[in-house]
Amino acid sequence: MTAPIALDPLARDNAAEGALLRAAGGAVAVELPGGVAAWAVTRHAAARDLLTDARLVKDAAHWAAFQRGDVPKAWPLIGLAVPGPSMVTTDGAEHRRLRSLVAQAFTPRRVELMRPRVEEITHGLLDALAAGEREVDLKTAFAFPLPMTVICSLLGVPESDHGHLRDLYERFFGIRPNPEGIQATVAGLNAFVNDLVAQRRSAPGEDLASVLLAADTEGGALSDAEAAATLRVIIAAGHETTVNLIGNAVRALLAHPDQLELVRSGRVGWDAVVEESLRWTPPTSNFLFRFTTEDVEVGGVVIPRGEPVLISYNAIGRDPAQHGVTAELFDITRDPIRHLSFGHGPHVCPGSPLARLEAGVALPALFERFPGLALAVPDEELRPSPSLVVNSLRELPVRLS
Repeated sequence: MTAPIALDPLARDNAAEGALLRAAGGAVAVELPGGVAAWAVTRHAAARDLLTDARLVKDAAHWAAFQRGDVPKAWPLIGLAVPGPSMVTTDGAEHRRLRSLVAQAFTPRRVELMRPRVEEITHGLLDALAAGEREVDLKTAFAFPLPMTVICSLLGVPESDHGHLRDLYERFFGIRPNPEGIQATVAGLNAFVNDLVAQRRSAPGEDLASVLLAADTEGGALSDAEAAATLRVIIAAGHETTVNLIGNAVRALLAHPDQLELVRSGRVGWDAVVEESLRWTPPTSNFLFRFTTEDVEVGGVVIPRGEPVLISYNAIGRDPAQHGVTAELFDITRDPIRHLSFGHGPHVCPGSPLARLEAGVALPALFERFPGLALAVPDEELRPSPSLVVNSLRELPVRLS
């Protein structure tokens, strides 16, 4: 067996790492920070199959190394690998019970009803940009506050908490240098959602958090622990994916003026920009974890029972077996655009309609308001966020025109 490939915790070149993993096979032994061993799935077809394979589960009770104590509870990514009792960590009937409450809030029909509010927030942010400096960090001034304001409005979280949440989640998804920092971040997130649950229990309102707490399912109402874990997932997924989607799409369009001209001229729709951005530079780099309940063969390689498996969206998004010989190219005319960037199967992201709506409103509005938008630094000087999980930039400095 060849030596595991060490994944870069600083995410210095996600595309190159994805290509390296694909070249190594469909299922590749990898090493995560701290020496934690895992398997990466690198091909579109294999990922699609495994995301519906009942032999892979979300329950960390099946993670042999973790149960033996080989993976410390202070491991930097423990909050993502073993995050608590929510729809992300359960399977079967329990997963359906927890997921159904969230999925009902994000059906395509209900999301479309949010369009006026998304447009209002978008244009308010653009007005603020137009009234300010000519050079700004677009991530901080636009890509972040749009989805954070939308999801927090749904949950009844005041704007005064948005900055605090951003700081917590950036540290949560990143690579922290010491166990104390990890534990403090997780404790901060838990304290926030626990307080939110307590507030809505004592004084329910019309917001989504109150609706979730009041809902009753076949398995009963959400416990406080389930509610807190569910809210943490909603806040994270409700903003982080869209922040990265908007930022990565802007970067891709500015780096490919021919593609930008196609959409500006109306020859290609903005929905194609959203889908190609999701494929070419997915908001999530690697999704942790599923665990094998028995030996599973993937492309001639056997992943043993009790092993953690991650889906490498860096790799599968540019899989030539799925997207052809031009898979490495950013091409909004690609037809049809098939990707798995929101997952597949029972755990497919229930918030994907909202992310698509927000990006579909934000991108055309941004380029219409600032037709001369340009990077303020050369593309190669943009700094990636140090994370194995999210595919993002630390900042996106642009010049407005």
